[in-house]
Amino acid sequence: MSGATFELEGTDGRARAGWVKTARGRFATPCFMPVGTRGTVRLLSAEDLDRAGAEVVLANTYHLMLRPGAKVVEALGGLHGFTGWQGHFLTDSGGYQVMSLPCKLDEDGVEFRSAYDGSWQRLTPEGALEVQAALSSDIAMVLDVCIALPAERDAVLEAGERTLRWAERSVAAREAREGGGAGQLLFGIVQGGTEVDLRERFAERLAGMGFDGFGIGGLSVGETPEETLTALSACLWPLPSCRPRYLMGVGDPLTLLRAIALGVDMFDCVLPTRLGRHGTALTSSGKVAVKAGRFACDAGPIDPACGCEVCRRYSRGYLRHLFNAGEPSAGRLLSLHNLAWLFCLLKRAREAVLAGRLGELVEEVAATWAPAGAGPGS
Repeated sequence: MSGATFELEGTDGRARAGWVKTARGRFATPCFMPVGTRGTVRLLSAEDLDRAGAEVVLANTYHLMLRPGAKVVEALGGLHGFTGWQGHFLTDSGGYQVMSLPCKLDEDGVEFRSAYDGSWQRLTPEGALEVQAALSSDIAMVLDVCIALPAERDAVLEAGERTLRWAERSVAAREAREGGGAGQLLFGIVQGGTEVDLRERFAERLAGMGFDGFGIGGLSVGETPEETLTALSACLWPLPSCRPRYLMGVGDPLTLLRAIALGVDMFDCVLPTRLGRHGTALTSSGKVAVKAGRFACDAGPIDPACGCEVCRRYSRGYLRHLFNAGEPSAGRLLSLHNLAWLFCLLKRAREAVLAGRLGELVEEVAATWAPAGAGPGS
């Protein structure tokens, strides 16, 4: 489809630091993408994202195609004109949202009811690309079949094979479109559940289709962390090194670093902003429940080790007050902190890769973020 879309700057074992190249420019990796479901990261403005350090935002095709509709977004200048965000946009295909709801799946596509008015809608591999072209995102994702885990091997195999057939149709549709998508990158998606041999096989087949990058889907949907990393490792090595690798839907700090160590470049998750809206902060000491009574008279910042604008200006006591008073600014400020904290962590990971010290950072974060009962290196 295009030349190399990933420019390597340095490695540390399998870990990579580099740049993803798009028609809009480039962005540094490892990279975390906040989720802007309806064209906005909830409670935050484009200016907030700029200040926090975001380079890429994920927008949700399923929601935007239903409301306000892809044609409305297109008429208002695509996602960038519509939202005022001038960084990169990646759009998912909508498949995960559709298939997590009652739907009718067949070889051609999937039929589902709108969450807004109950009307029946249909999404096909070709249709998903048409919607994303109208949205004018910088990176589009193919429509795939994502199933919940644990699942029987036959179900995983069927979903993975259909995902590959849909990927071939997406490539054909992309190539047939006049202008080839106007510079929009297209990522394929590797499925396969926790079946290591299927992950490897599907990745090898997808790698030969000529995608601009690759998502790894269907993980962190019910399996254990160990199963996640084993399945992830199996499907990374067959993917071409000149293409970015994107682990979809993962935002736990320790899992992010362990995935980076395996060679992942990009991530997205609702975790930092969802936690922020409900009063939980990400910190160098782990999760902190800001609404706890012990912070009522606490004049210190959320995280003394954090240099974000929220930690520089506001105390734990004040933020606790905002939550208890029901002020909307409480969730906004904590969401800002959580994003800035996570961006800083991935910046540290990038620097550690370039310095050959990623293992040290993984051990440091594991000492705080490893699940109860798990050793730091587990």
